Amino acid sequence: DGCGHTILGPESGTLASINYPQTSPNSTVCEWEIRVKPGQRIQLKFGDFDIDDSDSCHSSYLRVHNGIGPTRTEIGKYCGFGFQMDGLITSKSNEVTVQFMSGMHTSGRGFLAAYSTTDKSDLITCLENASHFSEPEFNKYCPAGCVIPFADISGTIPHGYRDSSSLCMAGIHAGVVSNTLGGQINVVISKGIPYYEGSLANNVTSKVGPLSPSLFTFKTSGCYGTLGMESGVIPDSQITASSILEWSDQTGQVNIWKPENARLKRAGPPWAAFISDEHQWLQIDLNKEKRITGIITTGSTLAEYYYYVSAYRILYSDDAQKWMVYREPGMDKDKIFQGNTELYQEVRNNFIPPIIARFFRINPLKWHQKIAMKVELLGCQFSIARAPKITMPPPAPPPRNKNDDRSDDSSDDSVKTSLQTDKTTFTPEIKNTTVTPSVTKDVALAAVLVPVLVMVFTTLILILVCAWHWRNRKKKTEGTYDLPYWDRAGWWKGMKQFLPTKSAEHEETPVRYSSNEISHLRPREVPAMLQTESAEYAQPLVGGIVSTLHQRSTFKPEEGKEASYADLDPYNSPIQEVYHAYAEPLPVTGPEYATPIVMDMSSHPSTPLGLPSISTFKAAGNQAPPVVGTYNKLLSRTDSTSSAQAQYDTPKGQPGPAAADELLYQVPQSLPHSTGSKDE
Repeated sequence: DGCGHTILGPESGTLASINYPQTSPNSTVCEWEIRVKPGQRIQLKFGDFDIDDSDSCHSSYLRVHNGIGPTRTEIGKYCGFGFQMDGLITSKSNEVTVQFMSGMHTSGRGFLAAYSTTDKSDLITCLENASHFSEPEFNKYCPAGCVIPFADISGTIPHGYRDSSSLCMAGIHAGVVSNTLGGQINVVISKGIPYYEGSLANNVTSKVGPLSPSLFTFKTSGCYGTLGMESGVIPDSQITASSILEWSDQTGQVNIWKPENARLKRAGPPWAAFISDEHQWLQIDLNKEKRITGIITTGSTLAEYYYYVSAYRILYSDDAQKWMVYREPGMDKDKIFQGNTELYQEVRNNFIPPIIARFFRINPLKWHQKIAMKVELLGCQFSIARAPKITMPPPAPPPRNKNDDRSDDSSDDSVKTSLQTDKTTFTPEIKNTTVTPSVTKDVALAAVLVPVLVMVFTTLILILVCAWHWRNRKKKTEGTYDLPYWDRAGWWKGMKQFLPTKSAEHEETPVRYSSNEISHLRPREVPAMLQTESAEYAQPLVGGIVSTLHQRSTFKPEEGKEASYADLDPYNSPIQEVYHAYAEPLPVTGPEYATPIVMDMSSHPSTPLGLPSISTFKAAGNQAPPVVGTYNKLLSRTDSTSSAQAQYDTPKGQPGPAAADELLYQVPQSLPHSTGSKDE
């Protein structure tokens, strides 16, 4: 009655006293008999040893023997609080007996030990964690039975596990080693992360963990990719089930929870069986043999339907006719996998060794309310591992016939399981299994064609890029707005053909300016207003009083009289009036220059007598635009008829003086001071 946690595997195992790590009860005893394969020896390692030694190991102790039964011989007798045993205890044969006696005591945790065959020189116990090792990378051997209730782990794959986690228990959670078999782990230490997630995998619950200085991960073969349920690589036609739940809700809508709904992380309902019993199954056809290393399941994922499967078996087949139930090596019972504990959480289970099969079945054994689930398979392509099967002794089909009838001879099943284990472990070092035997002949051809095609496409792309750059450079050398083929010195002559001409109808068409628009503008906005509107006359000069007025000018002198215009000087200069003159457009067949502008500037105080004056603006209304010039004062013109320096005809079609905004201008009849000018 003194036996605690115990797992005795074929090559390794774990044993502990009752109630460990709490104080063991008084007057208890336990004896373990350990056997391994003949020809091998056993080594024993203690992870913790705390046995009362108050009576010098008389009533409380741990004794180790070589052999089993009455012929056994004692190797050693041990006791003590916090006893540290250096090295390993090694047997002389393949059998060992371990005996624990607990007498009257008040304290003492008891012990926890691990064993393995002597060829596992790097054996550790289930209590070891990453912080016990200083190497950044190391290999250790984990014994079987490291799923212990008194050890904790934090983290998950692929992010890593907190450094305080049990190495072997984390290896089981990650699917690297089996709790039943134990195995080798390759550990890599790296910098810690602020937060460690928790999850349920392989019957091990990982807890959420806080920041730690370091974490560890495991090196694996890499055969843990998804096989196509979630992504849709496996089509709907290859997912079948024993039955389908079909029902109508309160609104009368028919709901069908079909097998193709059993895709992990897909929105919507799951697959559900019409009848909930142990004969239901969900089947997945992988189209060819695959190496299946794990499975992930969830419940219905619908809050209003709290359905999930809590335990299930796995069956597999090559032809969908003869089915095998998955069993761990050396076991004569079907392996029952732990499923979900609620409808949302993803639960992972790994197959060690992996399953090699085309058809895969899930047989629910326990469920909550109804059988409903979503699934994803983990694994990789399977190519070479089964090739040696051809050279094996001729198979005997009748003895290998096997279905899932539990009444069949168990010895036949054990043989089949052993053969399956050999098949999946022929070449464990192979990592690249993406090429199947059916396409191996095309590998050499593909290795030649792929580089050639890459080079051809690269060359074409380079040619297109060079051509595009050459075309752009050619355009840039000409310029978008350049005139490469014109006479740049006389470009105005070339542009004259695009300008409007003064035709007969243009002479008769009046130019009208709205005094209302001009009056509402501020002084500095008038020039912009006049410039932006399309007019028959050219842009105004900006030079003020031009000194070369006796030369040929491009502006037309004013005709007739107009109402005065007042302009506010922005620099508070005296308000004066100014003449406004506008140029006529150049005719196509006419002279190159327009009629010069000749005005009398003798009345201006700052202008020498005899010098004609000119203004570059002409507008209707009561307010004149500002004139930018070389003088500070603006030239002005009165509205009176006292100035006789320039006389103009009255506008056509009007008997007398016309309104300012409806003036039609004609050519001047007479121009005083016309020296140096030319009448048109």
